[in-house]
Amino acid sequence: MITLYAIKQSRAYRIAWLLEALELEYQLELFDRDEQTFLAPKQLKEIHPLGKSPTLVDGDLVIAESGAIVEYLLSRYDTENRFKPSADSEEYTDYLFWTHYAEGSLMPWLLISVIFKRIAAKKMVFFARPIVHKLVATVMTNLVIPQLRTHLNHVEQSLEGKKWLLGDQLTGADFMMSFPLQAVARNSPLDLPNIRAYVERLEQEPSFQKVEQKLGKFSI
Repeated sequence: MITLYAIKQSRAYRIAWLLEALELEYQLELFDRDEQTFLAPKQLKEIHPLGKSPTLVDGDLVIAESGAIVEYLLSRYDTENRFKPSADSEEYTDYLFWTHYAEGSLMPWLLISVIFKRIAAKKMVFFARPIVHKLVATVMTNLVIPQLRTHLNHVEQSLEGKKWLLGDQLTGADFMMSFPLQAVARNSPLDLPNIRAYVERLEQEPSFQKVEQKLGKFSI
């Protein structure tokens, strides 16, 4: 039996979505985030030393890191290559790019943006507030926002005329990119019609709707 250990509103959505798309039976162990740290609760360290969400257990195998989990599930259970192009296809290099781009390039800037916004919103002594706010504004204006614009414009242009990242075939790359692009679609003030349409399509997928029935509506 496969067991998915997950916290609410996390990267676990992409794993649960893939499990549903592959029509695999699995048990879901769902946890709340720690109210103080906003991280996974300490109980998850009993499953994996890093205590991360998602963590997948399949028999004696324990896997953390959502990218590794996606690759494992596709290699182990997608025997008909429904969600992965063949290695000799023209789409394979794009598949590799988007699969690794999700966490390697896009998510770091989204996380940095969230961290700085939380820093600016924290309570602090009055004399520190203008200094911190100026520092946050400088970093956001000169570094974070330009980087996010570059990345989101690239994704936006890449989705032009496509249903999914590689065209008509839903692949592991889409499962990996779903989490950051859902967050972008809900929070970015930029005009990103292709990204928003893409997110709307994936959220209408019957397999994803099954995920929201189990994990709750995605709302990051």
